Amino acid sequence: MPTLPSPDSKHPAQLAAWRSMDAVARGDRQAWIDNFSDDAIIEDPVGKSLIDPTGQGHRGKAAIEAFWDKNIANARPMFCLQSSLCCGNECANVGTLTIQFANGMISQLYGVFKYTVDDSGCVTALRTFWEANDMTLYPPFDERGA
Repeated sequence: MPTLPSPDSKHPAQLAAWRSMDAVARGDRQAWIDNFSDDAIIEDPVGKSLIDPTGQGHRGKAAIEAFWDKNIANARPMFCLQSSLCCGNECANVGTLTIQFANGMISQLYGVFKYTVDDSGCVTALRTFWEANDMTLYPPFDERGA
């Protein structure tokens, strides 16, 4: 059974994945940004989407900071991983991402979250694979029926 990312991970990409998910869960913008190399790219999700209409990804620290501010800052994302597989300088995590938004709405998606690191352990690429059509949306609690 693969070992899930943790602060004790021996694989550099798995450890970088843990740092990323931990920073997101704690709302630590700077720790999350510092985990990326200067020319890193985020493709979340891979291809054209509402988050990335061009499908070119978000490259470089300024774009990564903007990604946080637009997509993470006003939400509470939480990961629940079922497996984590590492090869070379990459780690693919499979699991569920649940996001609670400031207005109380919740979204849940199943995906693969792939991290690539450089020799220093910084993330050079974060590529996520999930389908918007498969995302489950729940209204805020006060709007749900009894």
